[in-house]
Amino acid sequence: MLRRLEILLVGAVLLVGAFATGADFLFFLVYLVLLVVGGAYLISRFGLADLEAGYALDRTHGHVGEQLRATYTLRNVSRLPKLWLESSSPSTLPVPLPGRALSLGPRAERSWAARVPLVARGHYRVDPLLIRTGDPLGLFEAAATVGAATAVTVYPRVEALPDWRLPPSSLEGSRSSPERTLQATPLVTSIRPYLPGDAYNRIHWKSTARQSELQVKEFDLEQTADLWLFLDLQAAVQTGRGDESTLEAGVRTAAALASHALLDNRAVGLTVSGHRTSVVPADRGARQHLKIMSLLAAVAADGTEPLIETLVQGLPRLRRGMTAIVITPSLERDWVRPLASLRSRGIRAAACLLDAAAYAAYRAAGSPVAAPPSDGRAARALQHALAEHDIRVFHVTPARPLGEILVDVRGAGLALAR
Repeated sequence: MLRRLEILLVGAVLLVGAFATGADFLFFLVYLVLLVVGGAYLISRFGLADLEAGYALDRTHGHVGEQLRATYTLRNVSRLPKLWLESSSPSTLPVPLPGRALSLGPRAERSWAARVPLVARGHYRVDPLLIRTGDPLGLFEAAATVGAATAVTVYPRVEALPDWRLPPSSLEGSRSSPERTLQATPLVTSIRPYLPGDAYNRIHWKSTARQSELQVKEFDLEQTADLWLFLDLQAAVQTGRGDESTLEAGVRTAAALASHALLDNRAVGLTVSGHRTSVVPADRGARQHLKIMSLLAAVAADGTEPLIETLVQGLPRLRRGMTAIVITPSLERDWVRPLASLRSRGIRAAACLLDAAAYAAYRAAGSPVAAPPSDGRAARALQHALAEHDIRVFHVTPARPLGEILVDVRGAGLALAR
C-alpha cells in the first residue's frame, strides 16, 4: 500500500511538472508511469481468470500421531501463462498446511500433496483454498477462495492393551435396564412411530398393519458386565504440560480402555467432569466409539466440580455386573467411600491414579525421573483407603506404555475380583 502511494505521488508530481513546463521528457515519464501502472493492474486483474483449482483432504478425522494429507490441483485453461500464483489453506491446525508459490504455462496443470502430522487432539477447521496473485512491482493484488471450509477432528491416541480384560459378569441371568439403546438387543420393550434414519429391519409389521402407520421397535440395554469410566478434569488437581500432563494421560487412558472394551463387544459409558459434566450413556458399537472419541477430543482441564460430587451424581446410572473405573490425579480421600459402596450393588471398581508429582517432575526435567509425591502423607492415606476397601489401583506415570501399567503381576489383566 505504501509503495502504491509513493508511485501515485511521483506520477502526480510528474504530471504537474509536465503541464507546467511543457517538457517532452516529463510527458514521456508520465506516459511511462501510466503504462507501467496500467500494465500492473491488468496483470493482477486477469491473473486469476480462466483458472481452475481445487483441493481434497484424505480424512476429516484421525488420531494423534497420524498424518493429514491434502491434495491440490491448479489448472490454467487460458492461452496466456500465469506468471505468479500463491496457494494456501489457512487452518486452525497446530501444524499448518504448507502453501506453495508456482507459475503455470498456457493450458498447464499442476498437482501436489501436502502432509502435516496431527500432533494434538481437538476440533479444527481447514478454511477454503486461498489463491493469490499480483504484479511484479507489488502494486496490486488479487485473491480468490475455492471450496468450503472443512471440519477436522483429531481424536486422542489409542494405545494397545493386549493383555487387559474386563472381568466376566457375575450375573445369573439377564435383565433389562430402562435405558434406550441404538443397538439391537433381545429386549424389545415398546414401539414408536417411524422416523427418518430408522433401520427397516426394526419395523414392527403387525403394529404397522393395525395402526396403518410405520412403527419401529425400541430396545432396552441388556444388563451385562460392562464398563463405565469417570474422567476427573478438575483444574485444581491437574499438572504437567503438553502431551506429558495429567490431562492428556487421563484422556489417553480413557480412550484406550473404552476402545478395548468396545472391541470386546462390551457396553461403555463415560462421565467427564469438565466445565460442565458430560455423560455418554452406556452403549456398544462403532457409533458409541465415535461419541466417546469426539467427547475426549474436545475436553479440557477446566472443571470446578470435585470428583466426589461427580461420583455421587453418576454412580446411580451404574447397573449390577458393571465395572466402574475412576481416572484421576486427585489425592483427596473423600471420593473413595462412594466408590467403595458399589460392592454391595454387585459393581466392581478400580482406580487409575495419575501420578501428578511424576508429571510435574517430568515437566521440569524434560525426562521421566523418580520424583517423590508432592504430598507423601496424602498419597499414603489415599493408598491405604483404597486398599482398605479392596479397590484395585493402577498408577499411571509419564513415558510408560499403558499396556504395561494396566496388567497385574500375574499377567491376567484387570482382575478386580479378589
